[in-house]
Amino acid sequence: MTDHYAVLGVDRGASEAEIKKAYRSLARQYHPDANPDDDEAEARFKDVANAYEVLGDADRRARYDRFGDDGLGGQAGAGAGGPFGANLGDIFETFFGGASPFGGGSTTRQTGPPRGEDLETTLDLALEDAVFGGEQTVSVRTATPCEPCETTGATPGSGTSRCGECGGSGQVQRVRQSILGQMVTASVCPSCGGRGETIDDACATCNGEGRNIEDVSYTVDVPAGVDSGSTLRLSGRGAVGPRGGINGDLYVHIVVAEHDRFERDGVDLLLRQPIGLAQAALGAELTIETLEDAETLVVPKGTQSGRRYRLRGHGVPHVNGRSRGDLIVELVVTTPTSLSEDEEALLRQFADLRAERVAPDDPGFFSKVKSAFK
Repeated sequence: MTDHYAVLGVDRGASEAEIKKAYRSLARQYHPDANPDDDEAEARFKDVANAYEVLGDADRRARYDRFGDDGLGGQAGAGAGGPFGANLGDIFETFFGGASPFGGGSTTRQTGPPRGEDLETTLDLALEDAVFGGEQTVSVRTATPCEPCETTGATPGSGTSRCGECGGSGQVQRVRQSILGQMVTASVCPSCGGRGETIDDACATCNGEGRNIEDVSYTVDVPAGVDSGSTLRLSGRGAVGPRGGINGDLYVHIVVAEHDRFERDGVDLLLRQPIGLAQAALGAELTIETLEDAETLVVPKGTQSGRRYRLRGHGVPHVNGRSRGDLIVELVVTTPTSLSEDEEALLRQFADLRAERVAPDDPGFFSKVKSAFK
């Protein structure tokens, strides 16, 4: 008597889940597709499938436990569904969602005209448009419905005939033999494209496609706060399918241009604001132009270059949110490069008061320094 429990490597008290798990692991291990030209693996696979056919069914398992193979009445491994029993399709359904992992079995059927292609395009935005959002226009070259034939692909007034290849079903089936028995696969009929009928007289405008290629513009509602790398999906704005098939989708990829004043850091904006030497030393009130208005920034005495101030709520909105980031103002103390005689005199007086050594008022001083290092 065959010990089906030993074949699956489980004990006699194993649960249904344990038996399924053992079968799945062994079936993958010994399947002939994974072991080509290995007769031993093929025989082992048959034994594993036969064992599960018995132990995977509660009634059969009960009879086997009580009477052995004699209690199965010759049904072990010889059901109506093929050489390994009628429940093999149910096994694949349980484990793999209706499709055999080995290339046969159940196949999802597609009928009717095929869906149109998905399209992609790029939308270039200025920083202001990305921050505040709004309507933008994109243009794509896409397939649109053919008006003369009303997407049928047939010349107006002509008819259609039932497809001779698929018999009007829209799909063709192919049968092949395997160690699991007859395996049936179904696919969209290549002659009629899944419609189940062929055109008697093709439309001259679209050549029977039911669609034409044109340039089309769409309005895109850009949400506030988008950034480079974001993608907007416009459902149903892709290409129309052949002969009345549904539209694909349009994917719009966002690219935000660099700004001449602001740098973006997530939802914050950075502004490097120049400030004069005297303003930094004595303090000042600066007018900061944000993206939407002007704000006053009070700079205290003795401000150093690189000091940052945060203007709350003047940054980038959170996408699909209510709050906004901040505007960070970084002060950059600038040194004058061209001085009048009076300005230079005042600076030398300032240096004297602070006992700071500066270059002498000698036009040839720097020439002498350069020659000393040659």
